[in-house]
Amino acid sequence: MWMIVGIVATASFFTMIEAPPLFKAKKKKELWLFSILLLIGTGLCISVSLDIVIPNPLDLVYVVFKPMSRLLDNLLK
Repeated sequence: MWMIVGIVATASFFTMIEAPPLFKAKKKKELWLFSILLLIGTGLCISVSLDIVIPNPLDLVYVVFKPMSRLLDNLLK
């Protein structure tokens, strides 16, 4: 519980530091990107602190390319 509070507090701290200058400079695209990336990062950190298994992106690459690897292996034997 305290871990989640710390993660949210840290994300809020970074928002208070980074968002006002972006808003004053009217950099809306950068502000959106910052918000989205911070939200994704905060969600991932909370998920890890709750011991939720997050799949590794390399697992998807393995699933996609393994059949092609087998095919090429069989063709080249």
